[in-house]
Amino acid sequence: MLTILILCTGNSARSIIGEVLFRDLGGKRLTGLSAGSDPKDEPHPQALATLAAHGHSVDGLSSKRWDVFAKPGAPEIDAVITVCDSAAAETCPVWPGAPVSAHWGLPDPAAVADPDAARIAFEATYQTLHSRIRLLIDALDGDDREALASALDALPSLER
Repeated sequence: MLTILILCTGNSARSIIGEVLFRDLGGKRLTGLSAGSDPKDEPHPQALATLAAHGHSVDGLSSKRWDVFAKPGAPEIDAVITVCDSAAAETCPVWPGAPVSAHWGLPDPAAVADPDAARIAFEATYQTLHSRIRLLIDALDGDDREALASALDALPSLER
């Protein structure tokens, strides 16, 4: 099984949604973890509500600092996907080591103040990540990092 680490600054919204989607859609091929460079105290309530509304378990989810996955005994990471909207606007950590990497820049739904607009933003983030992860799974032809790197390279750009 390949392990994907989804990174964003706060580890409360985009990366949490990505973690759950990789875990639930990945079957026996992929699993997800998430972390942030400056994590919030806990996952955003609207991220949890959005996941739950789509039938995903949110039990045990927590915001955590990315370096927990660099410690001895941590799971081996096969790929790191950053989801920060803009490297210029957010601090996205550089992952040490040899995992393959990709950047899926997404707007931060947690930055939307209006509650109705925030629900829409979280749903859009969920749908984008769901579609993107399904495309990755469909493109994955193998069970090693090389196959994962090829599948990530084959994905279309997220340019808006």
